[in-house]
Amino acid sequence: MAIATLTSKGRITIPAKLRASLGLRPGDRVQFVSLKNGSFEIVAATCSVRALKGLIRKPSKSVSIEAMAQACPSS
Repeated sequence: MAIATLTSKGRITIPAKLRASLGLRPGDRVQFVSLKNGSFEIVAATCSVRALKGLIRKPSKSVSIEAMAQACPSS
């Protein structure tokens, strides 16, 4: 079990083994997810842009810049 201490500024250091397990590097973000039983789960909130590939389908019909401009007129 890993234990961390909260500083007076509200900061904690995630133990090295947990950082490695989550694949965290300096500058990465983590998300604290509230679970139904009142506990929390720490999840790595950053991922490579490459992980997003294929997430959104390619449109069947392309849209022109002019059509986009008409759909969102400026104020």
